[in-house]
Amino acid sequence: MSLTTSTKFAQPLPLNTTSSRSKEHKLLFEPFRTNTFLGSTHKLRCFNSLSKSNLHRRSAIVAVSDVVKEKKSKSSTNLLITKEEGLELYEDMVLGRAFEDMCAQMYYRGKMFGFVHLYNGQEAVSTGFIKLLKQEDSVASTYRDHVHSLSKGVSARAVMSELFGKATGCCRGQGGSMHMFSKEHNVLGGFAFIGEGIPVATGAAFSSKYRREVLKEADCDHVTVAFFGDGTCNNGQFFECLNMAALWKLPIVFVVENNLWAIGMSHVRATSDPEIWKKGPAFGMPGVHVDGMDVLKVREVAKEAIGRARRGEGPTLVECETYRFRGHSLADPDELRDPAEKAHYAARDPITALKRYMIDNNLVTEQELKTIEKKIDEVVEDAVEFADESPHPPRSQLLENVFADPKGFGIGPDGRYRCEDPKFTQGTAHV
Repeated sequence: MSLTTSTKFAQPLPLNTTSSRSKEHKLLFEPFRTNTFLGSTHKLRCFNSLSKSNLHRRSAIVAVSDVVKEKKSKSSTNLLITKEEGLELYEDMVLGRAFEDMCAQMYYRGKMFGFVHLYNGQEAVSTGFIKLLKQEDSVASTYRDHVHSLSKGVSARAVMSELFGKATGCCRGQGGSMHMFSKEHNVLGGFAFIGEGIPVATGAAFSSKYRREVLKEADCDHVTVAFFGDGTCNNGQFFECLNMAALWKLPIVFVVENNLWAIGMSHVRATSDPEIWKKGPAFGMPGVHVDGMDVLKVREVAKEAIGRARRGEGPTLVECETYRFRGHSLADPDELRDPAEKAHYAARDPITALKRYMIDNNLVTEQELKTIEKKIDEVVEDAVEFADESPHPPRSQLLENVFADPKGFGIGPDGRYRCEDPKFTQGTAHV
């Protein structure tokens, strides 16, 4: 495997590489050092006692705890974003938070049914990655998919209507909370079972590469971003798709949203090596760790990873260490997590951090941010009113997109949907 690369990401190195060799190329990201997150407990810190050889092997894997500091040293203005970029990031994150808070209200008022998993606290990950994508790029999500869809451009009306089970939803009311999909915005779907979205995302990335290299579509530089959680990283699909993506150099970024808990199971108790980002080089791709509570750090990593994929340099595994501010779902009383742990992360709210950064650096005024917040409140209120007033799907829609054969169970010989026949619902229809 070649050691040369045009990217500044650290690449996995051969086992016999010497430390002097590794110093020849300056890395954008400083070598991993244990961070102060509560999730990085004793089990993570025990790596300090590893042998020198193991420590050297680990140096090929990078973390991004000080990427903002390094970026500042290279910038004459010491600013990571422009005013316009900052306002875009802030608006997207505030939209995600306000939307999810409204979802909680509507759920408890009986407007939504089934399981609803909210994204509060993790907004920096969605915004940091997705706002760098083009419309043609694809996103595969999880059951915690509302905010990913919003970041990709699906309207608040369409997402809220889907949550209400209405015909105006992005899946016409048939998907619900865990199955957001939009062909127009290349949202490949939310997936209720963990790990389901990773093979789909890998397939989308393969499609991009095939179109460019085999079908000779020179302008097809589309990138796919697959989001999934820490619990998924112990599943087979994760490992199989890392192997496939590295083998074929697919234009994909694997984004682990490590919120430290797989429902009620602590991440450090569930896996033999809690440092997920170390698994990247095992398959021949860069592995990166980043503070997922800081949208600016996430964004810098995302730029590199998406850029690599778009240039045809292959996949990247990015572990974003983040935290959810609510229970696993709205049915979860959230009694298992330590109150001190929750308070620690609440104090590191990513929206508050971005707001403070922009104000401290005189990028925006308080009034400008309040204007955005007021606008978002109106957008969310409008989404609720629209969803509430929208019609339920017609009964004739019940069996659509279920059977591939249009002459099969869903549609009768006369071309009409069988469910429109009163005898069908009475159980007396001849099928």
